Amino acid sequence: MFKKLPKENMGSSNLGWLESRFHFSFAEYRNYENMNFGVMRVLNDDIIHPSSGFDMHPHNDMEIISYIVDGEITHKDSMGNSEVLKRGEVQYMSAGSGIVHAEHNESTSKDLRLLQIWIVPPEKNLQVLYGSHMYTKDQRDNKLLNIVSSQEGNAEVKLYQDVNIYVSELEKGKDLEFPIEVRRQVYFIQVEGSSSVNGVTLDDGDAMEIIQERSLDIKALQNSHFLFIEMLES
Repeated sequence: MFKKLPKENMGSSNLGWLESRFHFSFAEYRNYENMNFGVMRVLNDDIIHPSSGFDMHPHNDMEIISYIVDGEITHKDSMGNSEVLKRGEVQYMSAGSGIVHAEHNESTSKDLRLLQIWIVPPEKNLQVLYGSHMYTKDQRDNKLLNIVSSQEGNAEVKLYQDVNIYVSELEKGKDLEFPIEVRRQVYFIQVEGSSSVNGVTLDDGDAMEIIQERSLDIKALQNSHFLFIEMLES
């Protein structure tokens, strides 16, 4: 079963310094019929304008992944971490017992775009984790790159929850197939360009819920940049 989610039907916000597209109910976008997809609670497509960002703020009992689409993000937190991440790189936190952090676009001229993904952990008050990984373009060019997995998985970034996140930059006309195991489901985001996913066209910003299917058949209709989250069925 497929459910296409056009970007025009998603929640949105423009605070001047921050423009957001909300895949699920969040902040001023209140939709109690669209609270989550499985263990994924939040997926925000954020554009942070130059010389702005999120000042220090707390999180707890949530696993948070930031996937950088364009620009650079500067991170600082209460654990003493400080770093800058660029396109295709990943930052993560398992904010179990609590962490305070800040995220800024320190460029004076270039926007920062990122996908912010919140995953509900399997338990509360887990040990806090923070990390990042600087994946390269070669790793995702015309192939699937597993950027996030569970602790038992093979990705460089490991969460407590049983999820996998994959990305790819697929050249026009090329295709990929991904097998879906029984009782697993997928949330697919077309980040840039356009794709045909099991025969359904997705343009940049669109998404799709995939439930009770056994494979993803992805073909790039244009040069295509996409990300999907694979998890247990709800």
